[in-house]
Parts: sequence; structure tokens; C-alpha cells
Amino acid sequence: MKRILTIFKKELKDTLRDRRTIMMMVVFPIILIYLVMSLTMNLSRSQTRKAEEKVLTVGLITEGNAQVFREKLAKIKNVVIKEDIKADKINDLIQGKTLDFVLVFAEGFDRKVQEKGSGDVQIYYKASNENSIAKKRIDAVLNEYKEELLNARLTELELDHAFVEPLKVNINDLSTAKEKIGESIGGLLPYFFILFCFLGAMYPAIDLAAGEKERATIETLLTSPASRLQIVIGKFMVVTLAGIFSALVAIFALYMSLRGAKEIPPEMFDALFRIIEYRSIGLLLSLLVPLCVFFAALLLSVSIYARSFKEAQSMVTPLNILVIIPVMIGLFPGIKLTAVTALIPVLNVSLATKEIISGTIQTGLLVEVYVSLFVLAAAGLYFCAQWFKREEVIFRGI
Repeated sequence: MKRILTIFKKELKDTLRDRRTIMMMVVFPIILIYLVMSLTMNLSRSQTRKAEEKVLTVGLITEGNAQVFREKLAKIKNVVIKEDIKADKINDLIQGKTLDFVLVFAEGFDRKVQEKGSGDVQIYYKASNENSIAKKRIDAVLNEYKEELLNARLTELELDHAFVEPLKVNINDLSTAKEKIGESIGGLLPYFFILFCFLGAMYPAIDLAAGEKERATIETLLTSPASRLQIVIGKFMVVTLAGIFSALVAIFALYMSLRGAKEIPPEMFDALFRIIEYRSIGLLLSLLVPLCVFFAALLLSVSIYARSFKEAQSMVTPLNILVIIPVMIGLFPGIKLTAVTALIPVLNVSLATKEIISGTIQTGLLVEVYVSLFVLAAAGLYFCAQWFKREEVIFRGI
């Protein structure tokens, strides 16, 4: 054990001296998360404000009908009405962005309404995120106009509003606040700590094996009294620690970004943390250990096999995609943590995160997640050790 700790201290010191590793472990997570969160929130706020303040050019074809609606629409801020248009030009005018919306009231609209019938209204527009937000302004006027027509009919017929609502449906969602939060953010949270667990462990793993080959310092290490297994375990511990530290930095950066977001009121943020108990936070953090152990074994195996730092990078880079795919699958509706999915690496962590935040995690399934990751990591570590014993692998390319 003493020799393993000696190797661990030596490799940790070398790792902390490497600027690229520090950048990936500390600086990169903080900058990336801050930029992503700031950019997302600012763009969302900017696009919403832009759509709400946009001057809409609305074409109206009424054939003398729906004058009350026209007056209501004319009172709306930032709306310009165009009425001198023809029905066969609607598509060209919208595609050419001359008009944003066109509302066509059917011929005889007023007569049908007066006869207690339904008047037809056609809305033409080109769907986009901006127009979807802007359309709410048009819908609000139409709904107000529809409500006025309905109330006028009911008053004339001396009927109560319940006459047109024979069925009143009261929906009672029995989901707890924790379960709702788990469904909404539980799937997104793994993106951050799984990704940065992997990225944080990647550079130390590459440097401590392929990098040592390139620097020709691995021969010196092999002449030490430590066995091959002890050397691998020492390196493995450093890589695991780097992954855990990087994930914790990412989580802290995410917390600070959300805490400073103007869109989230402080009282809402405090309420969120009252709902998510310390036990849940502890369980989430405990998932980092088996996950980083698994990543460390995987990355160290690849790095030991690679001839050089550059080759190790090229071999590890595609694994980024393979890591993200299980997390994305975990976002699909209907994908739950079961006895089968608990055995699938990375996907099990993604699904377990949702269950932990929701407060619905089953102890047996959580234990299965831990065991499956540790078994895979132990297999990877054994493979690393066997790989490290082979001279043709250690001195491959030297």
C-alpha cells in the first residue's frame, strides 16, 4: 500500500504541473458552463422580448364582416393592419415576409354568427419560434372576441355559462414537487457531471500512460521497486480523483450560474433546495465515484495501448460521443431504471439521477447501479494491469 501511495503522490504532482490537465479539470468546466448558461438564458430572453415587441403586419380579409374584431386588433400595440390584399396572394406575401399573419373571415361570417352558427376564420402564417410567440398576441384577441360573442348569445337566450360547459373536468396531479423536478431537470443534470467526469479524467489518463511513453520516462518508473500492478493502481487513483474533482467543479459552476441568473427568483431557488433533500444530494455525489472509477479504467486502458499522446487523443475522442448517447437515451419518455437498464453503464447513472431527484429511487436498483459500475471498473483495471505487463504494449512505438 505504501508503494501505491508513493506512486499516487508522484503521479498527482506531475498531473498538477500539467497546464492542459488543469485547464480541462478546472478552467474549462467553469468557462463552458458559465458561457452555456449565460448564452442560453440571454438568447431565450432576447428572442422572447424581440417576438413580443415585434411590429406585426397582419393581413385582414373580412368582406365587411367582423368589424368588432378589427377594432380590437387595431388597438393592439405594434400591430399594422393591411386589408387591400387578395386571397390568391396570401402565400406569396407570407413567404416574401411582406405579411406576418393573414386572417380570413369566411363570407357571411356575421350572418352565421347572428343565426347562432359558427363563423369560420382561417389563420395563415409561417411557423417559427419567433412567430409562435408572436401568434399568442393574435390568439389573445381572437379568444377575447370569441368570448364576447358567446356571452352575447347566452345573455340573449337567458342561459348560464354552464349550458355550454356540460362537463367540468378537474385534473388532480398527484405527483409530488420532487417528482416533477426530477422529470424536468433530472434528465439534464447528468449531461454536466457525466461529461465532465469523462473530460476531467481524459487528459490525466492520456498523460500518465501515453504521455510517459512519449517522454521516455516510463522506463525509469518500471525500474522502481513497485510492481506493475501497484504502478497501474497509483495511476488509476490519480485519474479517478481528477474525474471526480472535475465533476464537482462543474456542479459548483452550474450552481453558481443558476444562483446568479436573473430569470430565477432567489425564493424559487431556495424552495428548490428545500425540496431536494441533503440525502438526495449525497446520493447524487456518491454516483460520481463508481462513474469516475469506470471512466478511469476505460481511459487508462486506451492510453496504455497508444503509442503517443496524439494517438491516445485520436482514440479517446470518439468515446465522447459514445458517452453522450446513453445520456440522451435516458431523456426518452418511457425509459426507466429497471433491473436491465441498471446494468448499462452511463445510462444507469443518467436514469438513477432522475430517480434520486424524484425521490423514487429503489435501493435494490441503486445498489445494482453501483455494483455494475464497480464490476466493469474492476474488469477494466484488471485489463489495464494485464496490458501493462506486456512488454510489446508498454514499449509499443518506442
